[in-house]
Amino acid sequence: MPRSENTPLQTRRTFLQNASLLAAALPLAKLDGFAAAAGSSTAASPTLPTNLPETLVSDPRVKLTFGPERMVMPDGLQPSMLCTSSGTLIVQSQLSGKPHPQERIFYPYALKTVVSRDGGEQWAESPLKPGDNGVDLEGGIIQLRDGTIIALETYVTAGDGPGKGAGLLYHSTDDWRTVQGPVDITLTLPGVNFAASTDDRGRPHAAMRLHRRILELPNGDLITTMLGWFEGDTEPSGYTPGLKKSRVVFLRSTNRGRHWDMISTVAAGTLGTEGFSEPVLVRITRGPRAGRLICQMRTGRDLHESISDDEGRSWSLAHPRVYANIDVYRTDLWIEMFRDVKRKGKPLVENPNEIIGAVVDPELLELRSGVLVAAFGVRIPARGCWTNPKHPWNGNYMAFSLNQGDTWSHVVRMTSGIFTTHYMAVEETPKDNHLFVVYDFGHWTCQEGRYTYGRPLTISASPI
Repeated sequence: MPRSENTPLQTRRTFLQNASLLAAALPLAKLDGFAAAAGSSTAASPTLPTNLPETLVSDPRVKLTFGPERMVMPDGLQPSMLCTSSGTLIVQSQLSGKPHPQERIFYPYALKTVVSRDGGEQWAESPLKPGDNGVDLEGGIIQLRDGTIIALETYVTAGDGPGKGAGLLYHSTDDWRTVQGPVDITLTLPGVNFAASTDDRGRPHAAMRLHRRILELPNGDLITTMLGWFEGDTEPSGYTPGLKKSRVVFLRSTNRGRHWDMISTVAAGTLGTEGFSEPVLVRITRGPRAGRLICQMRTGRDLHESISDDEGRSWSLAHPRVYANIDVYRTDLWIEMFRDVKRKGKPLVENPNEIIGAVVDPELLELRSGVLVAAFGVRIPARGCWTNPKHPWNGNYMAFSLNQGDTWSHVVRMTSGIFTTHYMAVEETPKDNHLFVVYDFGHWTCQEGRYTYGRPLTISASPI
């Protein structure tokens, strides 16, 4: 399951990383003001690590210009993001503290949402009602063509009968200055089994998970993806006996997200350690593949990809999508780094579920120019990366396709050999081919600190 691999950090500590060689750190006064406004207990302002993007696969048609790294949120991990048509950046990350108690299942860490209306220079906290946890944006957030922003709570619980699900929707009509909701929504999910699995730490988890992108079709219908368990999904995960390998399904709404119908299964089976999870969806809008849907998914090993050319009614057999020849099974390249490490009393090097690498949290985006952008994290190894993160493959990546996803001819490693949860988010700003990308430093028990940060990025390319 996504986003709960370890125990929470109990106290926030001074951040001790080196300042960026790209002059990325914010001025101290500005950063201190943000921390005070956001309620941070960090004793000193964090400085950003040195991250110099490294090109692994080069396409001479692609030219990237990176802006300076900028602090987005102290204490934040695993960001989600939306950029609105006005250029407003909305970023949400998990904090080290606990959420407010509530009866409905909620993410086990508190979440904070911050907003920038000046391109990421300054950030202000989006307030919540007293005692309210707000919406977990991992479920998806979109601005519709009429300007309305809708966001889906990631957790879907059992509805009022077999094959029924219940969810929550939040919405804003003023560029996220105010947020209304939650509104109850319904889902039709034939064969769903809400009692099939625990989460990845063995806790009860009677819910499915809406995940990542919501897309608006030309006729106004909405589409998205969900991960969870259905009839026949009984294969145990490699991590925790109670956790079962999940599948990914495709959903469609004809009434602006108030009700969703399951249209198809994107991928199911027993691949990797997790089955299929953390889906992301992109729709090609131009060129010879116009109308094609591409779904990439985490398996606990390689990323896998499925394609639909009939609006999601059927999907190709999921196949690995490998970027820059990064082979997560090449344990010989890092096994000596972990020779003396044990997990649950067992040597890491003797446990294939732990020593093999993993690609996580895929992100896909079609730019208005037609260029496809992917982002993903590589963990070397799958969970031992938080014992020793120094292998150069361990980090965050971006890839670019000029031919509607057939090939990914330009790949860049954004961070390398540092602590991170390997989760990213990418959005195009109102200026064509100008992006903002966010990622994180740290992990759930990291003593060096933790925060969400990011940078602007400009791409010059000519898609086929």
